[in-house]
Amino acid sequence: MNTDHVVRTFVDYFRERGHRRITGSTLLPPPGDPVLFTTSGMHPLTPYLEGRPHPLGDRLVNAQRCLRTTDLDEVGDPTHLTVFEMLGTWSLGDYEGPQSLRWGYELLTEGFGVDPRMMHATVFGGDDRTGPDTASLEVWDELGVPVELTVEDNWWSNGPTGPCGPDSEIFLWTGGGTGGEGVPPRSSTPSQDDRWVEMWNHVTMRYRKLDDGSLVPLPQRNVDTGLGLERLVSTLQGKSSVFESDVFEPWRLLVPGLWPLDETSLRLVCDHLRSAVVVIGDGVRPGNTGRGYVLRRLVRRLLTVLWREQPGTHGPSLGDLPEILLRHTLDHFRQDMDPVDVRVILLDEEQRFRRLLERGQRVLAQPRFRGPLDEERLRYLHDTHGLPRDLVLSLRPE
Repeated sequence: MNTDHVVRTFVDYFRERGHRRITGSTLLPPPGDPVLFTTSGMHPLTPYLEGRPHPLGDRLVNAQRCLRTTDLDEVGDPTHLTVFEMLGTWSLGDYEGPQSLRWGYELLTEGFGVDPRMMHATVFGGDDRTGPDTASLEVWDELGVPVELTVEDNWWSNGPTGPCGPDSEIFLWTGGGTGGEGVPPRSSTPSQDDRWVEMWNHVTMRYRKLDDGSLVPLPQRNVDTGLGLERLVSTLQGKSSVFESDVFEPWRLLVPGLWPLDETSLRLVCDHLRSAVVVIGDGVRPGNTGRGYVLRRLVRRLLTVLWREQPGTHGPSLGDLPEILLRHTLDHFRQDMDPVDVRVILLDEEQRFRRLLERGQRVLAQPRFRGPLDEERLRYLHDTHGLPRDLVLSLRPE
Protein backbone atom coordinates (compact mmCIF):
# COMPACT_ATOMS: atom_id res chain seq x y z
CA MET A 1 0.00 0.00 0.00
CA ASN A 2 1.73 3.17 -1.20
CA THR A 3 1.34 6.70 0.14
CA ASP A 4 -1.29 7.81 -2.36
CA HIS A 5 -3.38 4.71 -1.62
CA VAL A 6 -3.20 5.40 2.13
CA VAL A 7 -4.38 8.99 1.64
CA ARG A 8 -7.28 7.90 -0.59
CA THR A 9 -8.32 5.17 1.84
CA PHE A 10 -8.27 7.57 4.77
CA VAL A 11 -10.22 10.33 3.03
CA ASP A 12 -12.77 7.96 1.50
CA TYR A 13 -13.38 6.26 4.85
CA PHE A 14 -14.33 9.51 6.52
CA ARG A 15 -16.24 10.84 3.53
CA GLU A 16 -18.47 7.78 3.83
CA ARG A 17 -19.12 8.93 7.40
CA GLY A 18 -20.25 12.40 6.49
CA HIS A 19 -16.94 14.30 6.47
CA ARG A 20 -16.21 16.82 3.73
CA ARG A 21 -12.64 17.27 2.50
CA ILE A 22 -10.89 20.60 3.00
CA THR A 23 -8.89 21.57 -0.09
CA GLY A 24 -5.65 23.53 -0.09
CA SER A 25 -2.75 22.52 2.13
CA THR A 26 -0.10 25.22 1.73
CA LEU A 27 2.59 25.57 4.38
CA LEU A 28 1.80 29.28 4.64
CA PRO A 29 -0.78 30.34 7.25
CA PRO A 30 -3.38 33.01 6.38
CA PRO A 31 -2.25 36.67 6.32
CA GLY A 32 -1.97 38.13 9.80
CA ASP A 33 -1.24 34.80 11.47
CA PRO A 34 1.92 35.22 13.59
CA VAL A 35 3.05 31.63 12.99
CA LEU A 36 5.61 31.32 10.19
CA PHE A 37 4.45 27.94 8.89
CA THR A 38 1.52 25.58 9.36
CA THR A 39 2.70 23.16 12.04
CA SER A 40 -0.36 20.90 12.28
CA GLY A 41 -3.56 20.09 10.46
CA MET A 42 -5.65 21.90 13.05
CA HIS A 43 -3.78 25.20 12.84
CA PRO A 44 -5.85 26.67 9.96
CA LEU A 45 -9.04 25.55 11.75
CA THR A 46 -8.49 27.39 15.04
CA PRO A 47 -11.34 29.92 14.50
CA TYR A 48 -13.79 27.09 13.83
CA LEU A 49 -12.66 25.10 16.86
CA GLU A 50 -13.48 28.21 18.88
CA GLY A 51 -17.05 28.31 17.60
CA ARG A 52 -17.17 29.98 14.17
CA PRO A 53 -19.30 27.93 11.72
CA HIS A 54 -17.23 26.26 9.00
CA PRO A 55 -18.57 26.70 5.45
CA LEU A 56 -18.24 22.95 4.80
CA GLY A 57 -20.10 21.86 7.93
CA ASP A 58 -19.19 20.24 11.21
CA ARG A 59 -17.44 17.07 9.96
CA LEU A 60 -14.17 17.66 8.09
CA VAL A 61 -11.24 15.65 6.74
CA ASN A 62 -7.99 16.65 5.01
CA ALA A 63 -4.35 15.94 4.26
CA GLN A 64 -2.23 18.91 5.36
CA ARG A 65 1.46 19.43 4.74
CA CYS A 66 3.25 20.78 7.81
CA LEU A 67 6.67 22.11 8.77
CA ARG A 68 8.22 21.97 12.23
CA THR A 69 11.57 23.50 13.09
CA THR A 70 11.28 22.31 16.71
CA ASP A 71 12.22 18.81 15.55
CA LEU A 72 15.29 19.75 13.46
CA ASP A 73 17.71 18.14 15.88
CA GLU A 74 15.66 14.92 15.71
CA VAL A 75 15.85 14.64 11.91
CA GLY A 76 17.94 11.62 11.05
CA ASP A 77 16.19 9.27 13.47
CA PRO A 78 13.58 6.80 12.14
CA THR A 79 10.46 8.95 12.66
CA HIS A 80 11.10 12.73 12.39
CA LEU A 81 10.83 14.89 9.28
CA THR A 82 10.97 18.66 8.79
CA VAL A 83 8.18 18.76 6.21
CA PHE A 84 5.60 16.02 6.58
CA GLU A 85 1.92 15.35 5.93
CA MET A 86 -0.77 15.07 8.55
CA LEU A 87 -4.04 13.29 7.89
CA GLY A 88 -6.73 14.95 9.96
CA THR A 89 -10.38 14.74 10.95
CA TRP A 90 -12.56 17.16 12.89
CA SER A 91 -15.88 17.16 14.63
CA LEU A 92 -16.94 20.76 15.26
CA GLY A 93 -19.51 20.28 18.00
CA ASP A 94 -20.87 17.07 16.43
CA TYR A 95 -19.72 13.60 17.60
CA GLU A 96 -17.33 13.21 20.53
CA GLY A 97 -14.15 11.35 21.41
CA PRO A 98 -15.43 7.78 21.80
CA GLN A 99 -16.87 7.74 18.28
CA SER A 100 -13.61 9.10 16.87
CA LEU A 101 -11.60 6.38 18.62
CA ARG A 102 -13.90 3.61 17.38
CA TRP A 103 -13.61 4.86 13.81
CA GLY A 104 -9.84 5.13 14.19
CA TYR A 105 -9.59 1.56 15.41
CA GLU A 106 -11.82 0.29 12.62
CA LEU A 107 -9.88 2.10 9.90
CA LEU A 108 -6.50 0.90 11.17
CA THR A 109 -7.54 -2.71 11.61
CA GLU A 110 -10.02 -3.25 8.77
CA GLY A 111 -8.98 -0.54 6.30
CA PHE A 112 -5.19 -0.81 6.69
CA GLY A 113 -4.91 -4.34 8.04
CA VAL A 114 -3.12 -3.51 11.29
CA ASP A 115 -3.02 -6.42 13.73
CA PRO A 116 -4.84 -5.22 16.90
CA ARG A 117 -2.11 -6.90 18.95
CA MET A 118 0.33 -4.34 17.53
CA MET A 119 -1.65 -1.42 18.99
CA HIS A 120 -1.31 0.42 22.28
CA ALA A 121 -3.16 3.51 23.47
CA THR A 122 -2.39 6.24 25.97
CA VAL A 123 -5.10 8.17 27.81
CA PHE A 124 -5.13 11.25 30.04
CA GLY A 125 -5.04 10.13 33.66
CA GLY A 126 -6.26 13.34 35.27
CA ASP A 127 -4.62 16.13 37.27
CA ASP A 128 -5.58 18.81 39.79
CA ARG A 129 -7.62 20.71 37.17
CA THR A 130 -9.70 17.97 35.59
CA GLY A 131 -10.36 14.29 36.05
CA PRO A 132 -9.23 11.32 33.97
CA ASP A 133 -10.56 10.72 30.48
CA THR A 134 -12.77 7.79 31.45
CA ALA A 135 -14.74 7.87 28.18
CA SER A 136 -11.62 7.07 26.12
CA LEU A 137 -10.44 4.52 28.62
CA GLU A 138 -13.77 2.68 28.39
CA VAL A 139 -13.56 2.53 24.58
CA TRP A 140 -10.08 0.99 24.61
CA ASP A 141 -11.08 -1.51 27.29
CA GLU A 142 -14.10 -2.46 25.18
CA LEU A 143 -11.91 -2.94 22.09
CA GLY A 144 -9.26 -4.89 23.96
CA VAL A 145 -6.43 -2.43 23.31
CA PRO A 146 -3.94 -2.03 26.18
CA VAL A 147 -3.87 1.44 27.73
CA GLU A 148 -1.28 3.48 29.57
CA LEU A 149 -2.44 6.45 31.66
CA THR A 150 -0.30 9.60 31.54
CA VAL A 151 -0.78 13.25 32.45
CA GLU A 152 1.38 15.74 30.53
CA ASP A 153 1.80 13.50 27.48
CA ASN A 154 -1.96 13.24 27.01
CA TRP A 155 -3.00 16.85 27.43
CA TRP A 156 -3.01 18.85 24.20
CA SER A 157 -2.90 22.64 23.98
CA ASN A 158 -2.39 25.12 21.16
CA GLY A 159 0.21 27.19 22.98
CA PRO A 160 0.15 28.87 26.43
CA THR A 161 -3.46 29.97 25.90
CA GLY A 162 -6.32 28.87 23.66
CA PRO A 163 -8.16 25.62 22.88
CA CYS A 164 -7.02 22.54 24.78
CA GLY A 165 -8.19 19.24 26.19
CA PRO A 166 -7.32 15.61 26.94
CA ASP A 167 -6.12 13.41 24.12
CA SER A 168 -5.77 9.72 23.46
CA GLU A 169 -2.87 8.60 21.30
CA ILE A 170 -2.64 5.44 19.23
CA PHE A 171 0.79 3.80 19.02
CA LEU A 172 1.88 1.01 16.68
CA TRP A 173 4.59 -1.51 17.44
CA THR A 174 7.70 -1.29 15.23
CA GLY A 175 10.13 -3.44 17.18
CA GLY A 176 9.61 -6.91 15.78
CA GLY A 177 8.12 -9.97 17.40
CA THR A 178 9.83 -10.11 20.77
CA GLY A 179 6.73 -11.21 22.65
CA GLY A 180 6.04 -14.48 20.87
CA GLU A 181 4.02 -14.96 17.67
CA GLY A 182 5.37 -11.67 16.37
CA VAL A 183 3.72 -9.49 19.01
CA PRO A 184 5.24 -7.03 21.53
CA PRO A 185 5.91 -8.03 25.16
CA ARG A 186 2.93 -7.68 27.46
CA SER A 187 4.87 -5.45 29.83
CA SER A 188 5.96 -2.99 27.13
CA THR A 189 4.32 0.47 27.13
CA PRO A 190 4.81 3.60 24.97
CA SER A 191 6.40 5.70 27.73
CA GLN A 192 8.98 3.01 28.48
CA ASP A 193 9.73 1.56 25.04
CA ASP A 194 10.42 3.74 21.99
CA ARG A 195 9.65 0.84 19.67
CA TRP A 196 6.06 1.97 20.16
CA VAL A 197 5.68 4.84 17.66
CA GLU A 198 2.97 7.45 18.03
CA MET A 199 0.69 7.45 14.98
CA TRP A 200 -2.66 9.05 15.63
CA ASN A 201 -3.63 11.65 18.21
CA HIS A 202 -7.32 12.12 19.07
CA VAL A 203 -7.94 15.34 21.02
CA THR A 204 -11.21 16.03 22.77
CA MET A 205 -11.07 19.82 22.70
CA ARG A 206 -13.35 20.92 25.53
CA TYR A 207 -11.58 23.89 27.11
CA ARG A 208 -9.92 27.23 26.57
CA LYS A 209 -6.84 27.95 28.67
CA LEU A 210 -6.69 31.52 29.96
CA ASP A 211 -3.68 33.69 30.77
CA ASP A 212 -3.81 32.72 34.43
CA GLY A 213 -3.75 29.00 33.56
CA SER A 214 -7.39 28.38 34.43
CA LEU A 215 -9.71 26.42 32.13
CA VAL A 216 -13.12 27.52 30.88
CA PRO A 217 -15.44 25.41 28.65
CA LEU A 218 -15.41 26.10 24.92
CA PRO A 219 -18.79 27.00 23.38
CA GLN A 220 -18.75 23.60 21.66
CA ARG A 221 -17.02 20.26 22.32
CA ASN A 222 -14.77 19.39 19.39
CA VAL A 223 -12.68 16.44 18.30
CA ASP A 224 -9.40 17.10 16.47
CA THR A 225 -7.30 14.19 15.20
CA GLY A 226 -3.94 14.05 13.47
CA LEU A 227 -2.35 10.97 11.90
CA GLY A 228 1.27 11.11 10.70
CA LEU A 229 1.15 9.93 7.09
CA GLU A 230 4.80 9.04 6.57
CA ARG A 231 4.96 7.17 9.89
CA LEU A 232 1.88 5.15 9.07
CA VAL A 233 3.04 4.33 5.53
CA SER A 234 6.50 3.20 6.63
CA THR A 235 4.94 0.97 9.29
CA LEU A 236 2.42 -0.54 6.86
CA GLN A 237 5.23 -1.16 4.38
CA GLY A 238 7.33 -2.88 7.03
CA LYS A 239 10.12 -0.33 6.80
CA SER A 240 12.45 0.58 9.63
CA SER A 241 12.19 4.36 9.11
CA VAL A 242 10.12 7.00 7.33
CA PHE A 243 13.09 7.48 4.98
CA GLU A 244 12.53 4.02 3.51
CA SER A 245 8.90 4.59 2.54
CA ASP A 246 7.93 5.01 -1.09
CA VAL A 247 7.95 8.85 -1.10
CA PHE A 248 11.70 8.77 -0.33
CA GLU A 249 12.53 5.92 -2.70
CA PRO A 250 13.87 8.14 -5.54
CA TRP A 251 16.00 10.08 -3.06
CA ARG A 252 17.53 6.95 -1.58
CA LEU A 253 18.24 5.57 -5.04
CA LEU A 254 19.96 8.64 -6.46
CA VAL A 255 21.52 10.69 -3.65
CA PRO A 256 24.05 8.05 -2.43
CA GLY A 257 25.49 7.94 -5.95
CA LEU A 258 26.08 11.70 -5.83
CA TRP A 259 27.53 12.13 -2.36
CA PRO A 260 29.04 9.45 -0.06
CA LEU A 261 27.20 9.88 3.25
CA ASP A 262 26.60 7.79 6.32
CA GLU A 263 22.99 6.84 7.07
CA THR A 264 22.24 9.70 9.47
CA SER A 265 23.76 12.32 7.16
CA LEU A 266 21.95 10.83 4.16
CA ARG A 267 18.64 11.14 5.97
CA LEU A 268 19.31 14.75 6.98
CA VAL A 269 20.41 15.81 3.50
CA CYS A 270 17.41 14.16 1.84
CA ASP A 271 15.00 15.61 4.39
CA HIS A 272 16.35 19.17 4.25
CA LEU A 273 16.63 19.22 0.46
CA ARG A 274 13.14 17.84 0.02
CA SER A 275 11.80 20.28 2.61
CA ALA A 276 13.55 23.20 0.93
CA VAL A 277 11.95 22.26 -2.39
CA VAL A 278 8.50 22.21 -0.79
CA VAL A 279 9.04 25.57 0.94
CA ILE A 280 10.24 27.13 -2.31
CA GLY A 281 7.29 25.57 -4.12
CA ASP A 282 4.96 27.37 -1.69
CA GLY A 283 6.48 30.73 -2.65
CA VAL A 284 9.17 31.33 0.01
CA ARG A 285 12.62 32.64 -0.94
CA PRO A 286 15.81 32.60 1.18
CA GLY A 287 16.30 35.60 3.44
CA ASN A 288 17.62 36.79 6.78
CA THR A 289 14.30 36.91 8.63
CA GLY A 290 11.05 35.00 9.03
CA ARG A 291 10.19 32.24 6.60
CA GLY A 292 13.13 33.13 4.38
CA TYR A 293 15.53 32.51 7.24
CA VAL A 294 14.01 29.09 7.93
CA LEU A 295 14.59 28.16 4.29
CA ARG A 296 18.13 29.56 4.38
CA ARG A 297 18.85 27.61 7.54
CA LEU A 298 17.68 24.36 5.93
CA VAL A 299 19.86 24.85 2.86
CA ARG A 300 22.94 25.87 4.84
CA ARG A 301 22.46 23.05 7.30
CA LEU A 302 22.45 20.43 4.55
CA LEU A 303 25.41 22.10 2.80
CA THR A 304 27.32 22.03 6.08
CA VAL A 305 26.89 18.25 6.15
CA LEU A 306 27.90 17.90 2.49
CA TRP A 307 31.00 20.06 2.89
CA ARG A 308 32.37 18.51 6.06
CA GLU A 309 34.71 16.32 4.05
CA GLN A 310 35.33 18.74 1.16
CA PRO A 311 34.68 22.30 2.38
CA GLY A 312 35.07 25.37 0.24
CA THR A 313 34.89 25.98 -3.48
CA HIS A 314 35.52 22.37 -4.52
CA GLY A 315 32.89 20.71 -2.34
CA PRO A 316 29.76 18.95 -3.59
CA SER A 317 27.22 21.13 -5.37
CA LEU A 318 23.44 21.12 -5.42
CA GLY A 319 23.81 21.54 -9.17
CA ASP A 320 24.47 17.79 -9.24
CA LEU A 321 20.94 17.10 -8.01
CA PRO A 322 18.89 15.29 -10.71
CA GLU A 323 15.83 17.19 -11.90
CA ILE A 324 13.73 14.07 -11.41
CA LEU A 325 14.02 14.48 -7.62
CA LEU A 326 12.81 18.07 -7.79
CA ARG A 327 9.91 17.09 -10.05
CA HIS A 328 9.01 14.08 -7.89
CA THR A 329 8.71 16.25 -4.78
CA LEU A 330 6.82 19.08 -6.48
CA ASP A 331 4.37 16.60 -7.98
CA HIS A 332 3.85 14.78 -4.70
CA PHE A 333 2.95 18.01 -2.92
CA ARG A 334 0.83 19.22 -5.84
CA GLN A 335 2.98 22.27 -6.59
CA ASP A 336 3.17 23.67 -10.11
CA MET A 337 6.58 25.39 -9.94
CA ASP A 338 9.15 24.59 -12.63
CA PRO A 339 12.02 22.43 -11.28
CA VAL A 340 14.47 24.62 -13.23
CA ASP A 341 13.40 27.65 -11.20
CA VAL A 342 13.80 25.69 -7.95
CA ARG A 343 17.33 24.71 -8.98
CA VAL A 344 18.24 28.34 -9.71
CA ILE A 345 17.13 29.40 -6.20
CA LEU A 346 19.04 26.55 -4.54
CA LEU A 347 22.22 27.26 -6.51
CA ASP A 348 22.06 30.97 -5.76
CA GLU A 349 21.81 30.21 -2.05
CA GLU A 350 24.67 27.73 -2.35
CA GLN A 351 26.90 30.38 -3.92
CA ARG A 352 26.05 32.84 -1.15
CA PHE A 353 27.06 30.26 1.41
CA ARG A 354 30.29 29.41 -0.41
CA ARG A 355 31.27 33.08 -0.36
CA LEU A 356 30.44 33.24 3.33
CA LEU A 357 32.56 30.16 3.95
CA GLU A 358 35.52 31.64 2.09
CA ARG A 359 35.33 34.77 4.23
CA GLY A 360 35.07 32.58 7.30
CA GLN A 361 38.21 30.68 6.35
CA ARG A 362 40.07 33.96 6.16
CA VAL A 363 38.75 34.90 9.58
CA LEU A 364 39.80 31.56 11.05
CA ALA A 365 43.31 32.11 9.69
CA GLN A 366 43.74 35.13 11.96
CA PRO A 367 46.18 34.64 14.89
CA ARG A 368 43.47 35.11 17.55
CA PHE A 369 41.63 32.01 16.30
CA ARG A 370 44.63 29.69 16.48
CA GLY A 371 44.23 26.77 18.84
CA PRO A 372 41.01 25.36 20.29
CA LEU A 373 37.85 27.44 19.84
CA ASP A 374 35.92 28.09 23.03
CA GLU A 375 32.18 28.81 23.23
CA GLU A 376 32.67 32.58 23.18
CA ARG A 377 34.64 32.43 19.92
CA LEU A 378 32.17 30.01 18.35
CA ARG A 379 29.32 32.40 19.19
CA TYR A 380 31.29 35.29 17.71
CA LEU A 381 31.91 33.42 14.48
CA HIS A 382 28.20 32.58 14.21
CA ASP A 383 26.77 35.95 15.25
CA THR A 384 29.27 38.15 13.40
CA HIS A 385 30.19 36.08 10.36
CA GLY A 386 27.21 33.72 10.06
CA LEU A 387 29.33 30.58 10.29
CA PRO A 388 27.46 27.58 11.70
CA ARG A 389 29.08 25.86 14.64
CA ASP A 390 29.18 22.47 12.90
CA LEU A 391 30.95 23.89 9.87
CA VAL A 392 33.51 25.80 11.95
CA LEU A 393 34.31 22.68 13.94
CA SER A 394 34.71 20.68 10.75
CA LEU A 395 37.21 23.26 9.51
CA ARG A 396 38.97 23.45 12.88
CA PRO A 397 38.44 20.10 14.59
CA GLU A 398 41.15 20.59 17.23
